[in-house]
Amino acid sequence: MQQVVERDQNVVDEVERTKWKRMLETLIKDWRLYVLLVPMLLFLLLFKYFPIGGLLTGFKWGSDTSMYNSEWAGLYWAQYIFTGPYSPDFWTAFRNTFVNSMYGLILGFPIPIFLALLFSEIKCMGYRSFLQVASYLPHFVSTVVVTTIIGMWCEGSSESNPNGGVMYMLCKTLGMCYQADGVLNTKSLLEQPKFFRPIYQISGIWEGAGYGSIVYFAAILAISPTSYEAARIDGASKLQQIRYITFPGMAPTLTIMLIMRIGHILNVGYEKVILLIGDKQAAWETGDVVSSFVYRMSGKDPNWNGAVIAQVGIVADLFNSILAMVLVLGANAISRRVSSTSLF
Repeated sequence: MQQVVERDQNVVDEVERTKWKRMLETLIKDWRLYVLLVPMLLFLLLFKYFPIGGLLTGFKWGSDTSMYNSEWAGLYWAQYIFTGPYSPDFWTAFRNTFVNSMYGLILGFPIPIFLALLFSEIKCMGYRSFLQVASYLPHFVSTVVVTTIIGMWCEGSSESNPNGGVMYMLCKTLGMCYQADGVLNTKSLLEQPKFFRPIYQISGIWEGAGYGSIVYFAAILAISPTSYEAARIDGASKLQQIRYITFPGMAPTLTIMLIMRIGHILNVGYEKVILLIGDKQAAWETGDVVSSFVYRMSGKDPNWNGAVIAQVGIVADLFNSILAMVLVLGANAISRRVSSTSLF
């Protein structure tokens, strides 16, 4: 027994002693793979880690040329946003950010899954490839082009275009463009606050559903065909196969993607919002988000110079990031408790 213990200890000592040597041999053996990591590491350093130092400017006084050398302002800019003169606009923008993101999560997350299921059931390879490419294309269309097309479809009735756009005509036919007093609202749908969120969500699903289905389609293809054959022999219907084989096989992928989607729940870009709204001031009521709030306030208040815009934007973005981190940690902890799959 003593000899066995000594032998095991010698093996452990030998492994520890040659650890760095074996690591170096692995690096030399697979050096090509590690070279491929260099661009990604540079990207992370330049665009993810180095900008972290800029967060300090959100807690300082300063001008455009002396942000890093100025004195500490503490939580002044946070108080300025949360309780200052523009706090109602900020909290409206924050509410819109959360509501729009939740609608996108509830409506937009399941659709790529269903699309992947439909693709997996198409047996004709040429037809399936054509449908997949057609569904991916909207993701690669410029946001400017998409918003321009949406603006044309939502255009209201005017002298030059009495009927309005396609979407406006449809809503008018369904009786959705009439005011409470029964008078027809001839403005563009984007100028009517109640239509902005549906338009934003539908266009987002159209843009991202096909591209998002790639991951789920790959997860379905990874499921062994023998499982489906055994289910068919047992008399399982197609819906039962999806319920008892496809969904359990996709569960790890679904969990990881859901946690990552929750992490981006407050990350709503301002580009599409600003391009859709433009000069339609009424739409800011339901369309304004945190990122567009900073952009909009910079043009509204002449006292906001470059330093103020940077400091307010940093604090607002940091607030979003902290909440997103809390949501990710919470979702990951729940997933780890109820299942064996988690992000970390």
